Amino acid sequence: MAPQIQILMATYNGARFLPDQLQSFETQDHANWCLIVSDDGSTDSTVEIVEAFRATQAEGGRSVSVIDGPKQNVAMNFLSLLAGVEGSPDFVAWSDQDDVWLDDHLSRAVDRLSAVPGDQPALYGSATWIVDEDLGNRQQSPRFSHLPGFANALVQSIAGGNTMVLNRAGWQLAQWAAELAMQVGGPFTHDWWLYQLISGAGGVVIRDETPSLLYRQHGDNLFGTNRGVRPALRRLARIVNGDLANWCSQNTTALKAAEALLTPENAALLARFEKLHTLPLRARGSEFRALGLYRQSKAGQVALHLAALMGRL
Repeated sequence: MAPQIQILMATYNGARFLPDQLQSFETQDHANWCLIVSDDGSTDSTVEIVEAFRATQAEGGRSVSVIDGPKQNVAMNFLSLLAGVEGSPDFVAWSDQDDVWLDDHLSRAVDRLSAVPGDQPALYGSATWIVDEDLGNRQQSPRFSHLPGFANALVQSIAGGNTMVLNRAGWQLAQWAAELAMQVGGPFTHDWWLYQLISGAGGVVIRDETPSLLYRQHGDNLFGTNRGVRPALRRLARIVNGDLANWCSQNTTALKAAEALLTPENAALLARFEKLHTLPLRARGSEFRALGLYRQSKAGQVALHLAALMGRL
C-alpha cells in the first residue's frame, strides 16, 4: 500500500481560490492522503467549500476534517495543526489555500524523502512556478546554488511552506518542538522555522529545484514572490527598518524553546547568533564571518553582511 500522507491546510477567507487547490489534491498521482483544515474564523464560504469537498471525498474513502484554528496568526495556525496530528502518518504535507499543486507534487516528495533512513528527520521543499491570479505568466522561482544548512536557515528560508513535506521522524520532531514554540508566541513563519529546526537538529533538508506547484500571486498574499527588483528593494528596506532583526529575534525565541532538540554545535551557533547585534561595530564583522552565516545569492550575502554591521540581525 502507498505511504499515507496527512495534508495540513490553514485557511482564512480563502473561498476565492480554494476550489482550485482542493481539486489539485484530487488529481495527485499519489492518492493515499487525508486532509485536515484549520480555519481561523473565515467569514466567507471557505468552510462550506471544504465541507462540500469532504462529502465528495467520503465516497472514495478519504478523510477530510475541519477544525477551529487558534485565531492568532498564520504561523500559530499551522503549528497548532502540527501539534494536533493524530495517528502515525508516514508523511505530513503543508498546504496554503490559494495555490495549485502539480499532479506529482506528493509522489516526488515521497520519492525523495524515502531515500532518507527512517529514523532521521527530513524535510522536503521545492521550487515553484510563480503565476498571476489567473495561473498565467508562469516564471520559475529563483534557483539556489548553496547546500541547505543551519547557518543558512538562521537568516533565510529556502522553500515555501506550501511545498514542504516531512517524513515521520521529521514531523514527530517538529510536533514536539511546536508545542514548546507556541508557549513563547511561535516563530515568525512556520516554514522558515521548520527549515531551522530540521537543519538545526542535524536532519536532512532536501531542496528540489523542479517546481512542484503553481504559486499564485494576488493582492491578498501574506508573503509573495522574492523574484525581481521590487522584492529586492523591499528586502533591503526591511533590513534598514529593523524588520529582519525582529523576525530573526522571534524565530530565535521559538528555536530556543526547543533548544534541547538541536545538535550541540548548532545550539552554540544559535547562542552566538543571538548575541551578534549586541557586539561593538568592529567586532560584528569578524563575528559574522566566523559564524559562517550565508544566503543563497551574492546580492543577498552583501545585504546580510550590511545587516550584521548595522546590528540588524
